[in-house]
Amino acid sequence: MIHPIVAVSCALVLAVILLTGASHKLRAPHRFARQIEDYALLSGAAISWVARALPFVEGLVAILLLVPGLRVWGAAGAGALLALYTAAIAINLWRGRRDIDCGCSGPGLERPLSSALLARNGVLMMMAVFAGLPTGTVALTGFGLFLIGASVAAVLILYTATEGLLTNQPRLKSLSGR
Repeated sequence: MIHPIVAVSCALVLAVILLTGASHKLRAPHRFARQIEDYALLSGAAISWVARALPFVEGLVAILLLVPGLRVWGAAGAGALLALYTAAIAINLWRGRRDIDCGCSGPGLERPLSSALLARNGVLMMMAVFAGLPTGTVALTGFGLFLIGASVAAVLILYTATEGLLTNQPRLKSLSGR
């Protein structure tokens, strides 16, 4: 059993991240298809199909995370998506292909593959586990709802700041002459 504040907070954070990712993919579908192709894990027809379907799968998983009775399914879906993304990144890192865009930062924010992405996805997968665990029967009142809002805001601010730093790391290195 886990406290509902933890489970709901993790579910909300993952839902926001997945919805944001889905919107990036829907705004630039051709770019997303090229990113999938760059991973060199799928054939031509599969690339097109996955590029069209994946944003909708992410959106569906996010919605499942937001519905209390379906949160377990959403958490399982989020964990599966994150495991799939992590495997694709790990395979390409193993191949020595660090120069391709991860596809996780949205249009105009190219980010090369790195082991930091594996660590980030590991943390997000743990959040999916917490979101899917059974919760106690504690009623969420005003203060509990405040804690959920504050923790979600804090985690998303930290996530966004970390993503920004990691996305701009190559630019920062080039500015410093390294």
